[in-house]
Amino acid sequence: MLDTATIEAIADELVEAATSRAPVPLLTARHPGMTVEDSYAVQGLWRSRNEALGRTVAGHKIGLTSKAMQAATGITEPDYGVIFDDMVLETGSVLQWGAYANPRVEVELAFRLKSPLRGPGCTIFDVLAATDYVVPALEVLDSRIEMEGRTIVDTISDNAAMGVMVVGGRPVRPDEIDLRWAGAMLYRNEGIEETGLAGGVLNNPASGVAWLANKLAAHDDGLAAGELILAGSFTRPMWVYQGDSVFADYGPLGVVTCRFV
Repeated sequence: MLDTATIEAIADELVEAATSRAPVPLLTARHPGMTVEDSYAVQGLWRSRNEALGRTVAGHKIGLTSKAMQAATGITEPDYGVIFDDMVLETGSVLQWGAYANPRVEVELAFRLKSPLRGPGCTIFDVLAATDYVVPALEVLDSRIEMEGRTIVDTISDNAAMGVMVVGGRPVRPDEIDLRWAGAMLYRNEGIEETGLAGGVLNNPASGVAWLANKLAAHDDGLAAGELILAGSFTRPMWVYQGDSVFADYGPLGVVTCRFV
């Protein structure tokens, strides 16, 4: 495992990279023995550094929960990151394309919790009982670490590649619909790029939230009431470029849009 000084140095590099937009060299290339636990230690310190700068945690994101995402990245286990309040945007938002490194968009569902969740032993039924509503969301991925050759260790350290999320559409109670069959069509500039069903996320996106609660328990942490949880993408990431418009049609759950300028 990495020593404290190295973990602190990496966390500080990542804080600086968010401002400079200069990607950090691959961590696994520089630290071949770096473990998943090391990477979560880096992420935790990066989170603390940002909280010290005045940012407030609004929720968590889960990544790499679907076969589509695992195939797209070559990574075979889920991961998680934190969502700060300034990362939550409303549908119709205009984003500065140059503010992100290698921006990509994913289609997801977000869970708003009305009760806290804590593992171990958290189940899908606990998640449904603790959820106030579920709402469509887009995740915009960002990269503070070089893309080519990334491993799960690089991704976790990079806050699971979280950029921002765009929320919209129609919120629903978790018992109003079968969440597995919530679907979306993802368009870029009026052309359809991806389609998918939320069941692609561990058979039910609520399972992703249960996984997260249990994973956090191993780090003596949990999910608080009021948090917004991005449950994981059920499409492959879609690359976006300057001038692109993004439109995600969730059918009866409405639409989410954003534009990159």
